[in-house]
Amino acid sequence: MCRRRSDISARLTLALLALASLTLSGTSLADRPFLDRFDTVKQIASTVPANGDVNPYGVAVIPRSVGMLKSGNILVSNFNNNVNLPAGQQGTGKTIVQISPGGSVSPFAQIDPASVDCPGGVGLTTALVVLRRGWVIVGSLPTTDGTSATMKAGCLIVLNSQGHVMETFHGGGINGPWDMTAKDEDGRAWLFVTNVLNGDPATGKKVATDTPPAIDFGTVLRIPLLVPEQGQGMPTAGPMTVIGSGFPETADPGALVIGPTGVGLGEDGTLYVAVTNTDDNKIVAIPNALTRQTTAFTGVLVTFGGALMGPLGLAIAPNGNIITANAGDGNLVETTPGGQQVAFKTVDTVTGAGSLFGIAIVPDGEGLYFVDDGDNTLKVWESSKDQNEHGNGDD
Repeated sequence: MCRRRSDISARLTLALLALASLTLSGTSLADRPFLDRFDTVKQIASTVPANGDVNPYGVAVIPRSVGMLKSGNILVSNFNNNVNLPAGQQGTGKTIVQISPGGSVSPFAQIDPASVDCPGGVGLTTALVVLRRGWVIVGSLPTTDGTSATMKAGCLIVLNSQGHVMETFHGGGINGPWDMTAKDEDGRAWLFVTNVLNGDPATGKKVATDTPPAIDFGTVLRIPLLVPEQGQGMPTAGPMTVIGSGFPETADPGALVIGPTGVGLGEDGTLYVAVTNTDDNKIVAIPNALTRQTTAFTGVLVTFGGALMGPLGLAIAPNGNIITANAGDGNLVETTPGGQQVAFKTVDTVTGAGSLFGIAIVPDGEGLYFVDDGDNTLKVWESSKDQNEHGNGDD
């Protein structure tokens, strides 16, 4: 059937107007910032277990149901002990809790320091990953009294899917493991760990006992693993490689220690690192993180300043952008790999600065989980529309 030219022209005009309505400053809805897709903070659950541990740090989404681990649930590690023992001492938390998206909470692990070969004991950090074969790996940066004067090198603690400690990795470059991410291929994996307690070998100055200014000896360590199925042996670590070095690290009475924290691996093998210090807020990139055999030192600068204010937790969004959690102002910040800060959202208006640490992407990109240590909760940044359509999630 023939159409008049005027009809065709009118339809073309309408199509162009429709296309224009999907574009804002040259960016289509499909390419809009990840954080802009959501508008609501919802509290999921308290992260405080029966023993009273507080200060949630690490956040990891369980990729597959194995043993006690249920796919889609979230693990959270606690850095401080009970506030009555006294005052919630930093570097003394020993628990990991499992939380469903609907808010059900169950204990996953309570680690006895006497049961682990970990220099200094147990103080669970933001370094927390769950591998697909059911192994949980968590960092420990322990103290005996909650102060930087007693910080020790710590370790990585490996638990099975029942929450039992099976082995530890320590030494070989592990020195104050502060955060961690992983490339997981079932039978093998690669851990990327930030370390914040390296001293100056030339002067003997130690971040564990000294105060600012910072010393530039923080590192990023790559650890390859062979990963068996549960019940068929234990993960085996291969040679560790320092792929990033020279990051500032500083003892701090409020935060215990400040140094390189969040890490996230891009699809192209670039590792992004959140760096925060008194006057240093930036994201850097370490190229070829899976294969490089030498340090990239402090990497390639991606972005600095701007909306960044004490960036700690870091995750890679489904669109490839870098999401960081600000300790300084309760904001989430989204940055492109090219360095453009494209969005920031205030998600903590109550407890404020110093409260945001670990973050993780909700499965299928439906939001972002984060912990708030101001009120010891797990929360989610999500769409109010999706919440109304789908309810609060199943347990």
